[in-house]
Amino acid sequence: MSSHKFARKAAAAALAAECQGKFWEFHDQLFKHYRSLNGKKLLDIAREVGLNEAQFNTDRKNPEILGKIERDYEEGQKLEVTGIPAVFINGRRIDNRDLKKLRSLVKKEFKKTR
Repeated sequence: MSSHKFARKAAAAALAAECQGKFWEFHDQLFKHYRSLNGKKLLDIAREVGLNEAQFNTDRKNPEILGKIERDYEEGQKLEVTGIPAVFINGRRIDNRDLKKLRSLVKKEFKKTR
């Protein structure tokens, strides 16, 4: 996200946490502290959720992880995603994210698969 200067580093850190089975714990803390993210805060979160710090630091610089982030970013650009959340149902972008509307669309798509 161009609107958040720390988004790529946060994404790399979350994927590094995933390597240790702690993606969701890390994810939740990222969103809790999204306004104050920096290098120190990422390390603080890593410690808080119980990550091996040396492995975390290695993994977040891993070319495979960085490549995944770049591919996801490029896909978002192709799909004209300009912010989050972006919702797609069966490849179709849904701009109206009203919960009732989403439920209705999901049910309709589900019926097509039966």
